Amino acid sequence: MNFSIYVTGLMMGLSLIVAIGAQNAFILRQGLRNEHVFAVCLACALSDAALIVLGVTSLQQIARLLPWLDPLMRYGGAAFLAWYGAKSLYSAFRSSATLTEAEAKTASFRQTLATCLALTWLNPHVYLDTVVLLGTISTRYPGQQASFAAGAVTGSFLFFFALGYGAAWLRPIFSKPSSWRMLETLVAVTMWIIAFKLLGST
Repeated sequence: MNFSIYVTGLMMGLSLIVAIGAQNAFILRQGLRNEHVFAVCLACALSDAALIVLGVTSLQQIARLLPWLDPLMRYGGAAFLAWYGAKSLYSAFRSSATLTEAEAKTASFRQTLATCLALTWLNPHVYLDTVVLLGTISTRYPGQQASFAAGAVTGSFLFFFALGYGAAWLRPIFSKPSSWRMLETLVAVTMWIIAFKLLGST
């Protein structure tokens, strides 16, 4: 294990996932609701880990064997994000519940996990960040790709769990209905912006 390359992978992994996106917005929302937080964080971190390893070990082979994968993920991901954004905006306008009251309407574990995995695996930006970018950067360290991948995976675990459980510090703010509506609106706008960028990248 090369520690300096491990740290490089850690910092690169963190820099790519720290921006607010579909996946991060969902984790923040679950953390604020205190709803299946551990499972959501773990699912996102394990998904990232699998994609990082895939990128570091198999990037060139994937691009050569599956040229149709890019447009499929782009259009499918845009459709899902547009639907989820509309769902969040509907909640923002129709709900007057506070965070405490909203917790009584806990979504099922299966439904929450399915949404989490869809936001992860149907979002082409996730593949761009993990498989393509990190996979490409790892080629700068021949023979040390494992150290780079380990650092990037560590970054994913640290960030997702910090986001999910750190959201609890914001809970007093979201005891007000207006704050909760603002979050739902932010989630909706975030989803739509990403969907628009996906469609515009054709």
